Amino acid sequence: MISRYLGLAFLLGVIVFSSCVPNKKILYLQTEGELKTEYEKDSILRRYNLKNYEYRIQSEDVLSIRFESLTEDEYNVFSGQDENIGGVNQANLILSGFLVDKEGMIEFPAIGKVEVAGLTIHEVASKLKELANDYVQEPVVKVRLLNFRVTVLGEVNAEGIVQNFNNRLTVMEAIALAGGLGEVADRSNVKIIRQREGHSEVLYVNLLEERFMTSDYFFLHQNDIIIVSPLKQRPFRRYFGQNVSLFLTSVSTLLLIINLLNN
Repeated sequence: MISRYLGLAFLLGVIVFSSCVPNKKILYLQTEGELKTEYEKDSILRRYNLKNYEYRIQSEDVLSIRFESLTEDEYNVFSGQDENIGGVNQANLILSGFLVDKEGMIEFPAIGKVEVAGLTIHEVASKLKELANDYVQEPVVKVRLLNFRVTVLGEVNAEGIVQNFNNRLTVMEAIALAGGLGEVADRSNVKIIRQREGHSEVLYVNLLEERFMTSDYFFLHQNDIIIVSPLKQRPFRRYFGQNVSLFLTSVSTLLLIINLLNN
């Protein structure tokens, strides 16, 4: 009888320990042996060269474009562009923005159609400034992307669409905006789906490795989808307690029925 209880206790111990998630599966951007090493404080340990990434405009992007100049409003063909926008919120900003059409063009009343697809934000500003020189005095052009967004799904604390005015958004920043990852998220196997030139690319990245910062996928692109898979411990962590409770309740009920029948 004792050996039977010991066997049951051992089995329960194995199940409990197998449901634990070690720190090496939780800590982002690790190096080999980092959790076992005591590092000198306030000193630079490593340097990484980040990939040179600048977002390039594509069809269906919405741009905020503002012209400023020394030309008086009555002679300024770009004046009044900010009128009737309403309250400053995401929806109103997008409605007031310039939509890049399927040919990669945006259109202005004075300038006409301007091709912007494939250009960076700074290149668009420079191109529009050069064109505006023919209409106003000493123009300054400010361009921002209004609808940069990515979708974050899976083992995160707040699934959904992340919208941001910063088009240099990293995977880590997007996950942080989605509430971060839970303990049972598989940080070593994160799926990224990227739309590029009429097709979708699917790849997996490892957020546990520090060298991920040098990856071509460290910075996100417009409309990227991040899917975080669960660790194999997830069923144990989520259902173990209630299953054990149900099992013990069933055993107790069965023993009670047997005891009543014997009496």
